[in-house]
Amino acid sequence: MIANTSHSSRTPTPKPTRAILGRAFVFTLALALIFFTLFIGHGIANNLQGIWQLIIGEADKYQSIVVWHWRASRLFGALIIGAALGISGAVFQSLVRNPLGSPDITGFNVGAFTGVLIAIALFGNLYWYSVIGALIGGLGAAVLVYLFAYRDGHSGFRLIIVGIAISATLTAFNQWLSLTVSLETAMTAALWSAGSLNGMTWSRIMPATLLILVLIGLSMLLNTRMKLLEMGDDTAAALGISVNKTRLVLMLVGVSLTAVTTAITGPISFISLAAPQIARRLHPQRHITLFGSALVGALLLTSADFIAQHGWQNTTLPVGLVTISLGGLYLVYLIIREGK
Repeated sequence: MIANTSHSSRTPTPKPTRAILGRAFVFTLALALIFFTLFIGHGIANNLQGIWQLIIGEADKYQSIVVWHWRASRLFGALIIGAALGISGAVFQSLVRNPLGSPDITGFNVGAFTGVLIAIALFGNLYWYSVIGALIGGLGAAVLVYLFAYRDGHSGFRLIIVGIAISATLTAFNQWLSLTVSLETAMTAALWSAGSLNGMTWSRIMPATLLILVLIGLSMLLNTRMKLLEMGDDTAAALGISVNKTRLVLMLVGVSLTAVTTAITGPISFISLAAPQIARRLHPQRHITLFGSALVGALLLTSADFIAQHGWQNTTLPVGLVTISLGGLYLVYLIIREGK
C-alpha cells in the first residue's frame, strides 16, 4: 500500500502585505505628482520630446526658467514643509497620545501666526524677523497650554481642550491686531494668513530648509525615546529615560518645526493632523513613525498645492484654503471615531 504524499513541493509565494502595498502606492503617487507639477501646465511643451529637452537642458530659456526656477522651487518647498508639518504632528500626537493632539488643534500654529503678525506690525514684512516672531509666538502658546493644562501631571485630553481655548483667544487677538495696524500691514497679514506657496523661490526656501533639516535630524535622534514615552511615564523612567527633559525637548522641536513653516508660508492646517494617522495605518505595527509621517506630510501638501494650482481654471488658490477644507472633513471624522 502506497501512502498518498502528493503535497506540493513548491514554497508558497508570500503575498504583499498591506503596508508594502500602501508604501508602494504613496511612492508611485509622489512620483506622479512630481512629474505633473513640473511638466504639465500652460506654457510647457506637453509632449515627451519637450519634456526630455527640459530634463537634459536643451529647452528654450523661458521654459527652463518656468520649470527649474519657479515650479521646482515651489515643489521643493511643498515637499520639505509638508515633511516638517508631518513630523511636528507626529511628535505632538505621540506626546499627548491622542490623534487630535496636533499643532492645528492645540493652537501652536496660531501662536506662531500671532508672533509673525506682531513682527510685521513692528518691523515690516522682513523674513528673519518673521521667523523669530513665529518661534517666540509658537513657544509662547505652547507654554501657556502646558501651564493651564497642568494638574498633577498632563492629560492628553485636557491639553487638547486647553489648546482649543488658547487658540480661540489668540485668534481673537490676531483679528483685533489686524484692525489696529495700518491698512498695508493688515493686507499683508491677511494674504499671508491664508497659507500659501505662491512666490516661493530658491532664495526663500533654502535658508529655512537648513533649519528644518536640523530640527528633523533632532527629532529622528529622539525617535526611540518618543516611542518609550508612548509606553507611559513610569515605564520610560524605569528604562532610564528622563521623562520631563525628553518631553520638553520634543515639544521644543515640534513647536519649532511648526513655527518655521508658519513663518515661510503662513499657517497651513490639516497636514499635521492627518499625516501621522495615515502613516500609522501604513505601518505594520500601527505605530506613529516620524519617517512615515514626513513622507505622507510631503505627499499631502504637494497634492493640496497641485489642486490649488490646477483645480480652478485661471485661478491659483492659497494652498491653506485647500488644506483647511479637507482638514475640516477629516476633523469631523476623527471626532466621531474618538467618540465611539
